[in-house]
Amino acid sequence: MVGTLAMIIGLSTLFFTVILSLAGSLNLITLGILIVTFNIFQWLISPYIIDALYHVREISEHENPRLHEMVNNLSRKSGIKKPRLMLAQIPIPNAFAYGSPIAGNRVAVTKGLLKTLESEEVEAVIGHELGHLKHRDLQIMMFVSVLPALLYYIGYSLILSSMFGRQRQEGGGTALLAIGFMVFSWILNMFILYLSRLREYYADRHSASIVEDGPRKLSEGLAKIVHSTRNMRKTQKKTQQLNAFKALFIADPDRAETDSMAISHLAVASDQKLVQDILSRRMTTVDRIIEVFSTHPNIVKRLKALQELS
Repeated sequence: MVGTLAMIIGLSTLFFTVILSLAGSLNLITLGILIVTFNIFQWLISPYIIDALYHVREISEHENPRLHEMVNNLSRKSGIKKPRLMLAQIPIPNAFAYGSPIAGNRVAVTKGLLKTLESEEVEAVIGHELGHLKHRDLQIMMFVSVLPALLYYIGYSLILSSMFGRQRQEGGGTALLAIGFMVFSWILNMFILYLSRLREYYADRHSASIVEDGPRKLSEGLAKIVHSTRNMRKTQKKTQQLNAFKALFIADPDRAETDSMAISHLAVASDQKLVQDILSRRMTTVDRIIEVFSTHPNIVKRLKALQELS
């Protein structure tokens, strides 16, 4: 959700900032109103954008009654209304929850997920996504992301104003203030990324609580998602198009690619063997640094947290 919001706000705000600056009528209050308005508007229609980008369609009950029954049972256990079940035409194995007040809540599984994971692992993955809906993570991440986005583009607009607008005579002072806004926005984003990783742990815990033997099933599912990514090199070009939306997924496609390279030498005898092999890895300093800038926890830490739930 963080990546989605950043892209949406970025494109719309950049356009209005440039127009208002060049017109000499830039007003920070006006810009703030535009950012918030477009953020809310595009959040409302974002499910339709996601559907178009990922070629998502709804799965009918007649097409896959077992999957619908699974979602229905898990939704009942979660205490939430059953979301619409969608299929994304993406070869990488993954799943994501999304929605808005006008589009309703949706859970999408990718074509690659249904091909790669066993039924019990799909169940645990869906339990994770329902956890996001149960905890209202979509709304939470949307609202907390507004402030850093607002600060960043206020700073950006001040730079444009100092270059092209009426404030260009003030020069250095305005530019310094702009840099301050942008740096503070970056610091806030670090906290938001941490919050995003924390929400992933909460969603994992939710899946473990509503799915029988959930920790094992979700551990195996996550391990296989990461391991299978290395076989998707041919789709890397298409995968790069998903980067702006990677916060939606149960596993970060970029991070999954890195993790899968580290375990690509493993000869997988069984699903549990794969999980244990990943757990035996030691996190390096580089791993810890990469995690700080990621929307998802490191796979080793994530599997260890699930082992503790067992």
